[in-house]
Amino acid sequence: MPTLYVRIPEDRVGVLIGPGGRTCRDIAQRTATDLHIDSEEGEVRVSGPDSGPARVMQARDIVLAIGRGFSPERAKRLLRDNTYLGILDIKFTTGKKEKAALRRIRSRVIGTRGEARSRIEQLSGCSVSVYGGTVALIGQEDQLERATRAVELLLRGSEHSTVFHMLARLRRNAAVEEAMGPGVTPLEE
Repeated sequence: MPTLYVRIPEDRVGVLIGPGGRTCRDIAQRTATDLHIDSEEGEVRVSGPDSGPARVMQARDIVLAIGRGFSPERAKRLLRDNTYLGILDIKFTTGKKEKAALRRIRSRVIGTRGEARSRIEQLSGCSVSVYGGTVALIGQEDQLERATRAVELLLRGSEHSTVFHMLARLRRNAAVEEAMGPGVTPLEE
């Protein structure tokens, strides 16, 4: 029986459990797994008595996504085929910083009233969550690649407009490539 363990922040355990345990039960049912939650430590054991390792990993990723600030509804996007979770450590990208600097760097990804985060979601197709010292992304492989590139540029200090133009160009190129068929690369502008 495949078993994985994951630890989530204590303040996210209630979100994972949900009202009356509804969220936890729904994840377990949809992935054919068992979730055992230690609410004091934030440790979650995901096991799959009747499912394969892929379903256990899928349930673990949903738990991780909720632990990284996604709502259960957005985290369940991981139930779709070819949809993955990516987590970027802000400190890894920017180096060790004091709390004020970390807050400033996080705010670059979020933007005023969440506008930068929303724009990244719109242009990349990824769902984005900024929680603690991480930026979590949910999307298909090409969407994750575009969003990761955008977030890393913002964390390194690139202008928002430059990043958004790059994302728009990458999205257009991907649409052209999809329309033209595999193996054909669109011309650069």
